[in-house]
Amino acid sequence: MLQTASNQQTTQWITVCSLEQIIPNTGVCALLKGKQIAIFRIGNTEETYAICNYDPFSKTYVLSRGIIGDRNGVPKVASPIYKQNFNLTTGKCLDNEAISVRTFPTKVVDGQVMVSVA
Repeated sequence: MLQTASNQQTTQWITVCSLEQIIPNTGVCALLKGKQIAIFRIGNTEETYAICNYDPFSKTYVLSRGIIGDRNGVPKVASPIYKQNFNLTTGKCLDNEAISVRTFPTKVVDGQVMVSVA
């Protein structure tokens, strides 16, 4: 457990998988605390992102199967259904800023991908 300085709440990190289990530039889905979380690996690096797996446009849990890329240097995932793009850092839809998905903090420790789901 990690103590955060900003809000003094305890943050629980959950180990999801090894970094090697996520093919570069793809995503995986994990069920954490009853929530489907899409976890993405950018390139052959330790850069990872986690967002809610629910696509608000198609109303299905599919974002982990989306196509990773970037728009003007902003990492994003395109929904595999209707192709809306979501900013992996903020969760905002790049095609309709009124829509967003929840994001979750990630980190890689000793080759293990960890996500914080509060």
